[in-house]
Amino acid sequence: MNETCPLCKAIKTSFFYRDRYRTYFRCMNCALIFVSRGDLLPPDQEKARYDLHQNNPEDEGYHQFLNQFVQPLLKWIGYPPQHGLDFGSGPGPVLGLILEKQGFKMSLYDPYYSPDPAVLDNSYDFVTCTETIEHFNNPDKDWGLLLSLLKPGAWLGIMTQLVEDPQDFPRMHYINDRTHVSFFSRHTFQYLADRDNLHLEIEADNLIFLKCKLS
Repeated sequence: MNETCPLCKAIKTSFFYRDRYRTYFRCMNCALIFVSRGDLLPPDQEKARYDLHQNNPEDEGYHQFLNQFVQPLLKWIGYPPQHGLDFGSGPGPVLGLILEKQGFKMSLYDPYYSPDPAVLDNSYDFVTCTETIEHFNNPDKDWGLLLSLLKPGAWLGIMTQLVEDPQDFPRMHYINDRTHVSFFSRHTFQYLADRDNLHLEIEADNLIFLKCKLS
């Protein structure tokens, strides 16, 4: 039995793939590939998996990994003074520290590690979401939240591995992490940009930037 798409709510979805742990469906409307709702991890197991992440501020390799996102981000958002939000900052908010050193004012939000709801009452000049969107169990709700945090003309910077060719999906390393449950493609982001009146720039197969239009 097919499941409703958790991003666009379309009922036209189809069975896509099954591995030893999970069943995946693909939306015929927005092209999101998503894990069956019955195969999602409970919050305690999800949190235990996140606790294994080694996002050490002293790790030079992790800094280099994030810098591939920071450089194109700066091209689009410009330079300080600006106030940004790192959404899904994780146990080690390295990206926020990098951007603070660049002169930006940064706020952090993470449902497990920085769960301050007051941060979500503000709007920002830019929002970053690195290696996070693939964890969204309820992508429709979470996408709406991301957009609500943007000022008019603000940029949303996303780092996630795109599904470039659906036939290659079974070999993507992303599916080996059971907290990865929502898999986006260029088509998916184009759908969201068209629907939500956003300007879309795809810099690479894992770097996506969307601008909230002024009108």
